[in-house]
Amino acid sequence: MIVFDLKCESQGHVFEAWFGSSADYEDQKARGLIACPLCGDEHVGKAVMAPAVAPKGNSRPEPMPQVASSGDASIVMGAGEEAKMRELVLALAKAQQKALEDSTWVGRDFAEQARAMHYGEQDRASIHGEVALSEARALIAEGVEVAPLPFPVIPPDAKN
Repeated sequence: MIVFDLKCESQGHVFEAWFGSSADYEDQKARGLIACPLCGDEHVGKAVMAPAVAPKGNSRPEPMPQVASSGDASIVMGAGEEAKMRELVLALAKAQQKALEDSTWVGRDFAEQARAMHYGEQDRASIHGEVALSEARALIAEGVEVAPLPFPVIPPDAKN
């Protein structure tokens, strides 16, 4: 896995995203699957990242407060708040995992199957898969009940 800091062009929001490889990032970007989670801008590129430099073995740096940014507001988090944030993210990840237990991965057929269920051409079932942001917006405009997942899902055939 590789992590990139990404930045949207319209608002300058910076966010973190995980990918299986650099090639996975390029593929998802080319298919329009990457969008800013704050404003939905699909024009996203890699942001400048600070290098991870290991401290000297005999030194213990003071913990720096973490800055979290959401839209126009920023919050400085101390160690206690950072731990609470981690707990919240972990709880959200567990809730997504629980919700997906009874859901079927349909991959890139998501939009087609969601529409078929919406229009009564297929039995309703819980499904999840991949769809470009523009296609997800089209589904919503049609009244198809869809929702984004808070965390990326690794397709079953891509798992080790």
